[in-house]
Amino acid sequence: MDIKDLNKPQLLLLAVLLSFVTSIATGITTVTLMQQAPASFVTPINRVIKQTIEKIQQVEGKTTVQTVVVKEEDLVVDAIEKNKSSIFAVSREILGSEGQTIEVSAGRGFVISSNGIVAVDGSLADNKGVYYLKNDSGKFKADFISLDKAGFSFLKLGDPVDSKDKLVFAVPAFGDLEKMKIGQKILVLGSSVSSFIFDGNKDIKMSVAKSNGGAAVLNLDGNVLGIALSGETISFALISAINNALKLSDSSAATMSATPVLAP
Repeated sequence: MDIKDLNKPQLLLLAVLLSFVTSIATGITTVTLMQQAPASFVTPINRVIKQTIEKIQQVEGKTTVQTVVVKEEDLVVDAIEKNKSSIFAVSREILGSEGQTIEVSAGRGFVISSNGIVAVDGSLADNKGVYYLKNDSGKFKADFISLDKAGFSFLKLGDPVDSKDKLVFAVPAFGDLEKMKIGQKILVLGSSVSSFIFDGNKDIKMSVAKSNGGAAVLNLDGNVLGIALSGETISFALISAINNALKLSDSSAATMSATPVLAP
């Protein structure tokens, strides 16, 4: 039979048959050549074949890789939300010019322990008095504990001003300024939110208004690096210094409570 006498379906079948025979011949020839080729030539070819097979298997198994783009503004929002219940507005009672008692702002503060100790700006809360701490769960009385030479003070959360309020707070996670890299952003979370770029200088200096004194200084993970202070000479204290001071304060209190009182 002449090829000119074949119809279209027959021509298609002939083309498929020729393609099949050609592929078999190519496979046999390739195997033969690979067996005769030196190892230095065969090894890289085998690697390419292996990688191709792995990719095909991943596609057949419906393995997908999803790329998630995290925006910096999302990290800032998450860091603020993470510390929302940790931040307190601080106020204190003072005597007005006419001898009346008035309540004034004493900056901000944040919880540093599960028993309700709050770190605040020492220049705004430097001695015993009547203090209040307020967050979204309500307004609470606070007792003055101590003033540290590094520029911060400790207050302890007490009873609610309104008996209906129930205290809710979370102790923030603590970060490490030593692990910060040049170019990373640092947040200052107080009465307002501000930020700056870390330049590698561990001795951080910042200009903080009294309304923002005691603000928490955070990294973008929401971990507390230290406290912002409104004093003239000191503007920042590391969280490690705060924790060390708290441990000393606790040990001193324990020692005093353990000291026997002799009767006269």
